[in-house]
Amino acid sequence: MEQITLGRSGVQASRIGLGTWAIGGWMWGGTDEAAAIATVRRAVDQGVSLIDTAPVYGFGRSEEIVGKALAEGGMRERVVIATKAGLNWQDGAVFRDSRPQRLRAEIEDSLRRLRTDHIDLYQIHWPDLESDIAETARVLEDLRREGKIRAIGVSNYSVAQMEAFRAVASLDTAQPPYNLFERGIEADVLPHARETGLTLLCYGALCRGLLSGRMRPGQTFSGDDLRRSDPKFQGDTFPAYLAAVEALATLARERFGKSVLALAVRWVLDQGPTVALWGARRPEHLDALAEIDGWHLDGESRQAIDALLARHVPTPIGPEFMAPPLKRPAGV
Repeated sequence: MEQITLGRSGVQASRIGLGTWAIGGWMWGGTDEAAAIATVRRAVDQGVSLIDTAPVYGFGRSEEIVGKALAEGGMRERVVIATKAGLNWQDGAVFRDSRPQRLRAEIEDSLRRLRTDHIDLYQIHWPDLESDIAETARVLEDLRREGKIRAIGVSNYSVAQMEAFRAVASLDTAQPPYNLFERGIEADVLPHARETGLTLLCYGALCRGLLSGRMRPGQTFSGDDLRRSDPKFQGDTFPAYLAAVEALATLARERFGKSVLALAVRWVLDQGPTVALWGARRPEHLDALAEIDGWHLDGESRQAIDALLARHVPTPIGPEFMAPPLKRPAGV
């Protein structure tokens, strides 16, 4: 599997990372622990060496599952664990919180849940506009010097916020949403990464399953599934996106003999200094891993992809619906 060094940290990882939001269960309709553990282990056995998680994914559940999955057979030594900090919750409501005392508490909780003595990549999950970025960066730089983390990243930060962070601490990665349907970072974050040596961990590479090729018209989502809040999965918009996926699937099959899922992941990897985070809940969700390496998109195919996207989804919808509130609850 293709490898990449995370920024200037010296930490090397696979260019496909396992995203573990869904296995935490929260906003994905619960979790099956046995299937989740089997998924993590299969990913590692197939060459995926980067596992991305976060405390808020199931309010600790995802980290616990990852820690349990990696605890046997020397698997911890084979992977780069990327987790996050800077989100808090109260009665199930999530809010941004990068105060130093919160970050210090979070690192200890994550180390315990993950059953490890260090985090390979520690990321601030969302910018906290009520905390000083320099102070946040200073805490992470201190954690790096203490040996508790090896590399530093941010997630969902603007270029200006990353520059403010970088003035105080080393910065190796950024984690933005990026896929064939959500391309806002091409205006700023992606060129900034190319210019400054940042590695981008692109979340939502399959756009909440839209680009998996498994969804069908009339499909519904229940319970706390976040796709009930995503405008792409609502009303007349959902069929338009599915039509785009069908057209992409035809292109992938006719030009490359690949699945639409493989096309979507390969497209992300071909954009620059990127890692594609692949969300999976069951081992069979990783079956297409073997389709990714050994080929690239040519210029003509890129143009054809852009043309069919413009035809089917002329006004694409972004991922803004996922952003947590800007302010902490009163009294917190």
